[in-house]
Amino acid sequence: MALEYKHILVAVDGSKEAEWAFRKSIEMAKKHNASLNLIHVVDTRSYTAMTKRIPSESDTIFEEGRALIEKYKNEAISAGLSDVSAFVAPGSPKKVISRDFANQVDADLIICGAQGLNAFEKYLMGSVSQHIVSNSSCDVLVVRREYPAKEAN
Repeated sequence: MALEYKHILVAVDGSKEAEWAFRKSIEMAKKHNASLNLIHVVDTRSYTAMTKRIPSESDTIFEEGRALIEKYKNEAISAGLSDVSAFVAPGSPKKVISRDFANQVDADLIICGAQGLNAFEKYLMGSVSQHIVSNSSCDVLVVRREYPAKEAN
């Protein structure tokens, strides 16, 4: 059993929890000299339910995803990482992260925030992080607090 990670996949969605996961992923990639793969999934199910149509790559929701992922990629490179890839993909975040992209990048570690959805969406669709933990074939790190953790006053 290897104790080193070579290909880290981190899921980002713009939430504070995803931000914490991203910060942790930078430190993990540095520690293990691993590639860092960033993924933002445009949840087409939610979009279709709201707009009654399937989103296209030119829709604002994809543009916002590309801007978000590019920001994270630039931050990772500025932090000293050289092997950074960024992806924006349509679909169900649960399946795209745990199955599709984990396999595509040969991930041996997935890092995600504990909760990125609001309470209502979580009730309706279930927790993405819970699904990733239950269905991924590699290690999963669920980040529950800011990294590094801020000391209480």
